[in-house]
Amino acid sequence: MEVEENPCAIVEIEPAIQHTKPKKDVTVRKSKPGIIYLSTIPKHMNVTKIREIFGQFGDVGRVFLQPNKSGKTGTKKSAQLFSEGWVEYRRKKVAKQVAIHLNNKQLGVRKRSKFHDFIWNIKYLPRFKWIHLSERLAYEKAAHRQRLRLEVSQAKKEANYFALNVDRSEKERKKAKKLLLGKQSSGGDVGKVNLFGQRKTESEIMNEKQKSNEESDERTELLKSWFGSSR
Repeated sequence: MEVEENPCAIVEIEPAIQHTKPKKDVTVRKSKPGIIYLSTIPKHMNVTKIREIFGQFGDVGRVFLQPNKSGKTGTKKSAQLFSEGWVEYRRKKVAKQVAIHLNNKQLGVRKRSKFHDFIWNIKYLPRFKWIHLSERLAYEKAAHRQRLRLEVSQAKKEANYFALNVDRSEKERKKAKKLLLGKQSSGGDVGKVNLFGQRKTESEIMNEKQKSNEESDERTELLKSWFGSSR
């Protein structure tokens, strides 16, 4: 028995559901920078050369070299000398690897290189940021200015004290000169010379004693003659 299809029947067709995977919230981690510390900087080395050397191992950010205060070599065209330096890498991992592999390693490979005998002394600075270096440099700059102000203030005090003493001595000199001129004009004992007695010699002392003894003997004889005669 065949079943007839009813053309009027409503056939409900479910819409096709597209099963799509939910998009993941992909966030690219920003690599943290790392900083290495150079305790010594060879002669004839500058920021450009440092960036060129350390740029071979990774992306270098900021570089700072501390100028040496006593870095004058005596010549007019002498290169600037630096005492220490900091190099920032964009990736902390690269900074660690550079500090591990280059520490205590020879800088120059060729014997004719002026950096041949230099040995790197590099240290990775964990949890150290560039802002810390900026704060340290600002503090050192402020301390240096304060020290200069104190030195200038001390120099001014010494100069004022010296000038005061000079003025005082000048006034005393003028006062003494005026007093001397006043005595001369009034006819005072300006040219009087104080005479001091000279110490007597032993022979002079003996002669004086002998004379005094003789005088006393004469007086005694005279008294004896007077009183003796009255008796």
